[in-house]
Amino acid sequence: MKIILTNDAPAAHWGKADVTFEQGQAYIHLQAGDHLRQVQQAARKLRSQGLSQVALCGEHWELHTQWAFAQGFATAKGAGEIQWTGDESMQKLLTDRLASASFARQQINETPENLAPVTLASQSAKWLAEIGGDKVSYRIIEGEELLQQKWIGIHAVGRGSERPPAMLELDYNPLGEDAPVSVALVGKGITFDSGGYSIKASEGMLGMKCDMGGAATVTAALGLAIKSGLNKRVKLFLCCAENLISGHAYKLGDILTYKNGVSVEVVNTDAEGRLVLADGLQAASETGAPLIIDAATLTGAALMAVGTNYNAIFSPSSELLARTQAKAASVAERVWPLPLDPWHKEMCPSPYADTANSRPVKGGGAGGASNAAGFLWHFVSPDAQWLHVDLAAAFADSANGLWAAGATTHGVLTVAALLED
Repeated sequence: MKIILTNDAPAAHWGKADVTFEQGQAYIHLQAGDHLRQVQQAARKLRSQGLSQVALCGEHWELHTQWAFAQGFATAKGAGEIQWTGDESMQKLLTDRLASASFARQQINETPENLAPVTLASQSAKWLAEIGGDKVSYRIIEGEELLQQKWIGIHAVGRGSERPPAMLELDYNPLGEDAPVSVALVGKGITFDSGGYSIKASEGMLGMKCDMGGAATVTAALGLAIKSGLNKRVKLFLCCAENLISGHAYKLGDILTYKNGVSVEVVNTDAEGRLVLADGLQAASETGAPLIIDAATLTGAALMAVGTNYNAIFSPSSELLARTQAKAASVAERVWPLPLDPWHKEMCPSPYADTANSRPVKGGGAGGASNAAGFLWHFVSPDAQWLHVDLAAAFADSANGLWAAGATTHGVLTVAALLED
């Protein structure tokens, strides 16, 4: 079906409808307000009516409106078939975006049984290698080898599962062997989060296949940037584990001493994402990259603060926060900075260790998202600029007016834009 974007009001018999039909064509009627939001809502309505193949036609479609349509049109069962409009370069960009977003969406929506930690690492590496060719090299560290390499956070969180935890170390290097690393990416890859002994209720556990959304986001962003001709060296670290309960699982009261010497008391096994990211951030710091970006579905506190249409961002650098907001706006995504001060590093105290992984109160207490970011700060090199993205907008538990149920991939374009900067 042809989809036409128009500024004209619908015919009188359609009343205030924002989508109308005439002679086998659908018309999206733009009104005053946020046009991208209106287009995405219209796409949801059209897909909900059973459409799976559309052609965007007419003069009013541009890059952002076409992408908004694609985001509303996608479902967990597939992105649908969209025929783009515009010049060749715009159509290629949209095609590349959709391929990268579809990869992330498929990973995030996959069943936890089918996406074990090593599987997540392997799939991500192979997809990037297909895009980057011989410019991509990688290794996967799994199981007991993590302890040998002193990646104790990933090992501790994942040891309760029969399926081993893993860290993916991937190097995209188009410049040559000794080129400096420009950016290091870190993704939280918890393929399923039961909460461990701090077990979640069923309704809170149901959507926890999405807890590897950070890993999918940074992987898809790197893939998109490579497709766009990225000409800088980037290293990627995915911290992959299942957080399950067993006789081997880590426990409340355990103390983990990290590679950098920081000791951490476990006061909540459901605050596991920051424990695995601590390893990834140390690995990223070891690269000497001047910019480190991590992405994670980390805290419910971020979701409460910014809602489901924004991702929360944190950084000690006000310049980096401003740049991230500008880059997000340039690709029509939404981010919002939340507080991060040096004293946030001390907001999870422990009488037994240098710090705890949370506060022993529901949801981590007041300022939980900032406290989590403060915890992560312990593991970041002081020589690097660091951006932490708490992906509040990465997953919809149920369908709504903007998104189908499941992965949204909101955040992929922002990270890609920062890589291409």
